[in-house]
Amino acid sequence: MCGRYGLTVSFKELEERYDLLDDEYSFEENEEIFPTTKNIVLLPNRRLHLVKWGFEPNFAKRPLINARSESVLEKKTFKEPFSKKRCIVPASYFFEWQPVEGQKKKDKKKITVKDVPIFSMAGICERYTDDNGESYLTYAILTTDANDQMRPIHDRMPVILNPEDEQQYLDLEADPEEVQKLLMPTNKELDIQ
Repeated sequence: MCGRYGLTVSFKELEERYDLLDDEYSFEENEEIFPTTKNIVLLPNRRLHLVKWGFEPNFAKRPLINARSESVLEKKTFKEPFSKKRCIVPASYFFEWQPVEGQKKKDKKKITVKDVPIFSMAGICERYTDDNGESYLTYAILTTDANDQMRPIHDRMPVILNPEDEQQYLDLEADPEEVQKLLMPTNKELDIQ
């Protein structure tokens, strides 16, 4: 699961990291990004776009902020977005809550990828129409089984793409079944605070 994350870098750092085509882009660094807020995602055209976090299908009681990578091609809500509307969600870190033995409370953990100031979470987009007939874009973050480092905290984690796989992930001409093979638990070392 990924319910909150942060992005604390400059546009220049994003521009260099992703070889952006944007001339400039105004956004505020955000230490804690919450569901249903508008945040930047990287689209296949190598441009940043401000998008609302959480799919809003009619049947859902609350926005769907995550999608399981293992079943993304089987679920009607996610199949077409994964096949045709993939995006990258840039992050500096994400948060997860670890149960405290013998207590109801949970400890909030901040998880970074060691020595990686910006990493890429796999995302998908979907378009909806509001009551005024205005169209808007939303995104969800793909999750996978936790790796060995994350398992003591939670059984799921966001899909963190290897940099060498990012281009294929964003290639909307690529076979979705081949792209799905990229959605594995990261083998990069995590720093958990």
